[in-house]
Amino acid sequence: MVSADVPRKGIFAGDDPFEISRRWLKEAEAKEINDPNAMAIATVDEDGLPNVRMVLLKEIADDAFVFFTNYESAKGQEIETAGKAAFVLHWKSLRRQVRVRGLVARETPEASDAYYKSRALGSRIGAWASQQSRPLVSKTALMEAVAKEGLKHGPNPKRPPFWGGYRITPLEIEFWADGEFRLHDRFRWRRASPEAAWEILRLNP
Repeated sequence: MVSADVPRKGIFAGDDPFEISRRWLKEAEAKEINDPNAMAIATVDEDGLPNVRMVLLKEIADDAFVFFTNYESAKGQEIETAGKAAFVLHWKSLRRQVRVRGLVARETPEASDAYYKSRALGSRIGAWASQQSRPLVSKTALMEAVAKEGLKHGPNPKRPPFWGGYRITPLEIEFWADGEFRLHDRFRWRRASPEAAWEILRLNP
C-alpha cells in the first residue's frame, strides 16, 4: 500500500517496489555480462564500524530480498547482532541502481535446504569446508579440507547447520536512474515498519 504517491512513469511506474525491483533485475539479466544479481551488502560490527562486501541476491520475494551465506561469517555475526543491513544493486549497463535498508532475519530451514540442494556439488561441499572469514593457513589447507568433507558427506550432503539464507525486509528502497548532466532521477520508498504503508518522495540528485 502507498499512502503518499508522487507522479512516476516509465521505469519508475508501479505501486509495488518488489515488482519494480524484479522488473529492473530482469532487464539487467539481459544486459549485464556477469552476475546481474550481485549486490554490495553493508553491515556494522559491535563498534559501529561498517563492513561491505559483494554477495548474490537469490530471490526478490513479495516482501523481502533473499541471499545465502555462512551464518558464522563476519557478515553473519554482524547481522545476528544488529538485525539490520543495507545493500545496493548497481547495473552499469542500465545506468541504474536500487538501494535498500531494512531488517534482517534468517530464512526458513526448509527454504535454505531447498536452495542448498540446488547448488553444484562442489559448492555444497565447499560450504562445509570453508570456515568463512576466519584465518586460513594456505590454499592447500583449504583444498585438503574440501577433500576431507567430500569423503565425509558423499554425493548428497545435507545443509550445514551454520549455512543458510537471510531475508532483508526493507524499510527503505530507493530507485535511481542516471540522468544527463548528473541530473539523476531518484525515488525513495520509505515506511516506519513492515506493516506500515509506503511513502514515496522524489529526491534531488
